[in-house]
Amino acid sequence: MKIGIPKEIKNHEYRVGLTPMAVLELTHHGHDVAVETLAGDAIGFSDEQYQAAGAQILNTAADVFDWAEMIVKVKEPQAVERAMLKPEHTLFTYLHLAPDVPQTQDLIKSGAVCIAYETVTDARGQLPLLAPMSEVAGRMSVQAGAHSLEIAQGGRGLLLGGVPGVEAAKVVVIGAGVVGQNAVAMAVGTGADVVVLDKNVDVLRQLDKQYGNRIKTVYSNKEALERHVLEADLVVGAVLIPGAAAPKLVTRDMISRMKKGAVLVDVAIDQGGCFETSKATTHAEPTYIVDGVVHYCVANMPGAVARTSTMALNNATLPFVLQLANKGAKQAMADNPHLLDGLNVCRGKVTYKSVADDQNLEHVSAEDALALI
Repeated sequence: MKIGIPKEIKNHEYRVGLTPMAVLELTHHGHDVAVETLAGDAIGFSDEQYQAAGAQILNTAADVFDWAEMIVKVKEPQAVERAMLKPEHTLFTYLHLAPDVPQTQDLIKSGAVCIAYETVTDARGQLPLLAPMSEVAGRMSVQAGAHSLEIAQGGRGLLLGGVPGVEAAKVVVIGAGVVGQNAVAMAVGTGADVVVLDKNVDVLRQLDKQYGNRIKTVYSNKEALERHVLEADLVVGAVLIPGAAAPKLVTRDMISRMKKGAVLVDVAIDQGGCFETSKATTHAEPTYIVDGVVHYCVANMPGAVARTSTMALNNATLPFVLQLANKGAKQAMADNPHLLDGLNVCRGKVTYKSVADDQNLEHVSAEDALALI
């Protein structure tokens, strides 16, 4: 199969779809790989390394799209990239379609087979291609929140862990999934006063067993959520409904009553955000202030540590890329129901129900859509 790797063009996005090591695996299996020039250069993967792994280097993204049968990326295709998609393409990348109507419409029009990393599952019902970036984003959320609490950034001027004689800042983590657990780990490491809220008592029990009295675990309901958010210095939004828009758990009214200079970090922003005042930001301008509260809502947080993120992502995606390349998209998904769960748009049909429901579109089951390939 011909596999194309374009250079990412989203603001301050330096990750790349495949590392030279991953390319070597693909070429070893007899596949052809083309990489846009300088696609990995910013994170230390040179054109020469890709060539040594067996890839050819092409001058433009248009050249890559014209040549390839499968496009492997990191972030959702931007408008100029979506215009280059054709029905014969298989697109394998993060899509986060639920809050993004223009992207959904363009992918429908393209006729391409579009498989989203974030909805591929595993035997345990987990999301193995979302997990590595969730780990990075969870850890970064506390790092970013700590920086945003500095007074020069508009924050309260607090050190998360305090110092002897001065109490620590209160960090509230909403959601105890992969993002939340990694945020908790980082927050505990700083010495902050950490509260984690979730509706899954088993997960809370696991965290309590792991951290003991170093954190407080709280069952999430409206009263508890509001009380802890209003007391917080830093709130990390780490909720996820796979493939669907994130619920707006923290309202504008609650935010208006938070401490001035408190910080919100919305890791759910790729799915629309879980704070009512959230809007996507970039690494160039990561924060804004509403009612005196600093909002950090960068939509590609792991892009800030792009080399680590790329390598972690490739560890998870490469087995699926090999399946798609070895068997073709139709057979690979027919053989692997977990990969089939990743199918979001196929030959002009929306195949992921949460996306169809959120955008009031017709839904065609992924199984039925395979017949269209």
